[in-house]
Amino acid sequence: MEILGRWIIRWRWAIIIATIAIVIAAGSGAKRIEFNNDYRVFFSKENPQLLSFEALQNIYTKDDNIQFVLSSRKYDLFSADFLEAVSWLTDEAWKLPFSTRVDSLTNFQYSEAEGDDLMVDDLVSSPRHLSAEDLAKIEEVAYNDPLLFNRLVGDKRNVTGINVTLTLPEKDTTEGAQAAIAARELSHRFEVKFPKIKVYLTGVVMLNNAFGESAIGDMSTLVPLMYLSIIITMGVLLRSVTGTIGALTVIIITTVTAIGLMGWLGIDMSAPVSSAPTMIMTLAVADSIHFLVTFLQQMRLGSTKQDALVESLRTNFQPIFLTSITTAVGFLSMNFSDVPPFRHLGNVVAIGVMAGWLFSTIFLPAFIAVLPVRVMVKEETESGFLGRFADYLIRYRSWFLWGPAVVIVVMAVMIPRLELNDQFVNYFGERITFRTDTDYAMDNLTGIYSLQYSINAEDSGGISNPAYLKKLDEFAIWYRQQPGVMQVITLSDTMKRLNKNLHGDDPTFYKIPDNRELAAQYLLLYEMSLPYGLDLNNQINVDKSATRFTVTLANLSTNVIRSLLESADAWLSENAPAHMQATVASQIVMFTYISERNVKSMIGGSVLAVIIISFILIFALRSTKYGIISLMPNLAPAVLGFGTWALFVGEMGLSLSMVTGMTLGIVVDDTVHFLSKYNRARREHALSAEDSVRFVFQRVGKALIVTTIILVIGFAIMSLSSFHLNAWMGQLTAIVIIYALIADFLFLPALLITLDQSKQYKSQPKKSMKGILNYEKSEITV
Repeated sequence: MEILGRWIIRWRWAIIIATIAIVIAAGSGAKRIEFNNDYRVFFSKENPQLLSFEALQNIYTKDDNIQFVLSSRKYDLFSADFLEAVSWLTDEAWKLPFSTRVDSLTNFQYSEAEGDDLMVDDLVSSPRHLSAEDLAKIEEVAYNDPLLFNRLVGDKRNVTGINVTLTLPEKDTTEGAQAAIAARELSHRFEVKFPKIKVYLTGVVMLNNAFGESAIGDMSTLVPLMYLSIIITMGVLLRSVTGTIGALTVIIITTVTAIGLMGWLGIDMSAPVSSAPTMIMTLAVADSIHFLVTFLQQMRLGSTKQDALVESLRTNFQPIFLTSITTAVGFLSMNFSDVPPFRHLGNVVAIGVMAGWLFSTIFLPAFIAVLPVRVMVKEETESGFLGRFADYLIRYRSWFLWGPAVVIVVMAVMIPRLELNDQFVNYFGERITFRTDTDYAMDNLTGIYSLQYSINAEDSGGISNPAYLKKLDEFAIWYRQQPGVMQVITLSDTMKRLNKNLHGDDPTFYKIPDNRELAAQYLLLYEMSLPYGLDLNNQINVDKSATRFTVTLANLSTNVIRSLLESADAWLSENAPAHMQATVASQIVMFTYISERNVKSMIGGSVLAVIIISFILIFALRSTKYGIISLMPNLAPAVLGFGTWALFVGEMGLSLSMVTGMTLGIVVDDTVHFLSKYNRARREHALSAEDSVRFVFQRVGKALIVTTIILVIGFAIMSLSSFHLNAWMGQLTAIVIIYALIADFLFLPALLITLDQSKQYKSQPKKSMKGILNYEKSEITV
């Protein structure tokens, strides 16, 4: 390491130039990165819920949609003014890009009998010419027809919805964004024309657009905030302008390299991956801090700049390498995730971590070698806060050993209280318009979460079979009785209405037709009466052998939805014939099961990461005992973090299932540096366990505190993300990192003293602690 250090100093300019060339070459890949805003990016191609949903959409029309929710404090919905506004927006919505269907209160296809004829027409036409009797009839239909109530009309008389179905060609990743922009422009035009009515936008297209807006917003705000925080923190803690400039340069080139290589590898940017720059910056600065703290410490003890650089590299090269490898292993364990964006996040950050190690140990010494460095020389002593803290810890080591052990056990008991909950609307903070608009829609009109079934009939044309229709109706009645169900759309309701219409609108005939041929004729007559774009293709398959059955839910947790789905499956199994057994599919079903699938898949990744990291530490520390000991302070922070989360939050989502594997590689950094210095004190200086702990606190205590502060600040900034998956990940990771420092400062030293206090190394000439602290001539043993 000393030879390497001298070589780096000698060839410093060549190294700097070569580094710049490498960064430019790697960073040029950033222009190849595209944003992927589709919510389907969260699901692997093998995901069973995604496969079921795609199969359903291949049978019926796709349900990518934009829903306009209109609300007015001035107008009643069933007034000419409000209905005129709804009619205008309905007509204009047909002009949106990729629009294929528009459903609203005004163009609802209302059927009624006129003599022996079936009349099908818009529920509302010429709003300005409607009489009070006409308005009363519209209101009656709106609140009694199951296709309208709790879908386009709700309990609030001043709110209604207009649902626009879009068919995206999927030739360009910007199609959804184009439709969202056009919808917002239409909303603005509407509010100018009808200033007393406010528009809220929700739907799948707006959901997808929110992912992109969140990612771009976070990168434009959190990354600059992270840079500012790093500059301030390093300036205060390092008290060196040169050190701050050097670390900041390493962060910049590391981030550029990692993001550029991400482009060369063909990884798309998505909302979860947007947190990669913040993570990389945070982890890259940790490596630089360890190098700079030792370098500045040596210079303050009187070493020349070159000697201080060489000594810092000699004592930190292998520990930094070990911490980088273990951190990379932790992030690479995310490849076991069932969620592709988290795999991409793990790989990009792992690349950044290794690039950060290379730049911190090769480029940074060369860069510092060409910069002026001024420090105040002073004599280091055993006194000071860390020295007094070490003495206090040694004196009361039993308390610091058993106290944390009890807390760990208590927190472990709390973890089973965590409930999985993945409501995709709650992925976004209230700074995102989609979140506030959707919350308003769910509170005042209808739910955005739906369950969909494709329920088969026995044969082609079998959907007209009265037995099939009656069973559909029974299933709908059962669902409507379940808590949290707002609406059920089923063909059986349409057939009952047609049967009533064709019997002179006699209410006693609001029931399923008894004859299959008659039911088929009713259905054919109705289809022929529907205008283009408002047909039944979204409910009936081509050969009329299956129908779509849709259930709209209130704002239920995914735990409740899972329970509901299990009950529905049980009802179908017990009450419906074999050919009517169906698999539920929809966006919320996909998100309902993704956390559970991801937790199961990440268990294997986390276990493998623990095994690999353990072997690395055993090999590096040349001690099976210390390798095993290291597991305790490395696993304890995750237990404490999840226990705290269970105690104060009580539920976890998709991103938190990644934290164990991810943080394992981060928290092991403190343990590696602590054990490497402890091992060195025991083997090279033959110090007692107590004096070895004092040595560690004097030599590496400050660096561990500084890196922890920076890591916590970095992930705390990440917790400000408007995308809650990233924010929750940042919050829990920051908590785990704080617990890691506590474990390494309290539990680990007490554990080492307890296990090693009786073990004596071969005696050597006794040195004072002051002499030991200044004795840095022998090569580091890790």
